[in-house]
Amino acid sequence: MTAPIPRDIPDLPAIPGVPGLPPSPVPATAVVPPVRRPATAVFRLLTALTAAAGATIFLLLGSPLRMMSHFTIQSSILLAVVLTISARRAWTARRPLPPAVTGAALLYVLIAALVHHLLLANASSPFVMTTTLTGDAHPTLLQSIADHTLHTAVPIAAVLDWLLLTPSGRLHLRQATTWLLYPLAYLAFSFARGAYLLPGTPGRYLYPFLDVDQHGYKSVLGNALLLGLSIYALAVLLVALDHARPNPVRHRTKTGFRLQPPVG
Repeated sequence: MTAPIPRDIPDLPAIPGVPGLPPSPVPATAVVPPVRRPATAVFRLLTALTAAAGATIFLLLGSPLRMMSHFTIQSSILLAVVLTISARRAWTARRPLPPAVTGAALLYVLIAALVHHLLLANASSPFVMTTTLTGDAHPTLLQSIADHTLHTAVPIAAVLDWLLLTPSGRLHLRQATTWLLYPLAYLAFSFARGAYLLPGTPGRYLYPFLDVDQHGYKSVLGNALLLGLSIYALAVLLVALDHARPNPVRHRTKTGFRLQPPVG
């Protein structure tokens, strides 16, 4: 036999000095299982191998130091490295690379492609190049294949990977300014390289719009300013499109918890 419960129970005073429980957000990776994406991994690896093959052809056909000085070769190698790492992470269901890195690699190969098609390979452009990347007056068949690979096929594949295989809404406007650091560094490198080489050296300035001997520093800096503004506009456009396009990567969210009927 138990004692009756009293009707009036006095309120217990609050214990002073006891802190409230801090908020403890649970990361999505703790409740959503990782998802492998083998098709994405294969496409990215093939694109990376294609970019690496095109850059390797130019490195074998021309002077390696001169070839590595080209913006096209540098951006293609960067894209190959980024896509290789991204392919491995997609295959092993690991967290993808930061969007600032993948967005930068995409922007730089697009810059190389647009500059090539609009300025260097355009017969009506004042900066049309009369030689190949290797400095030859007439490209060989292998050079033409590598040229179209790096300036057309690889940029298209990179854009398709971004549009069809990359989650949307990950790029931010503040990243557009950061992406300008590499083109600015390349401009400084071009000036330093031209100052180091003797006047009259073939390929002293690799791009006609950066040729100080022909246009002078004032015109070259003006060309660089216009090109820099165009690059920034392209970066802002990428960010805007990234937030406007639909998300191609949709996973069924699973909480990892299953409700069971009550026992008894």
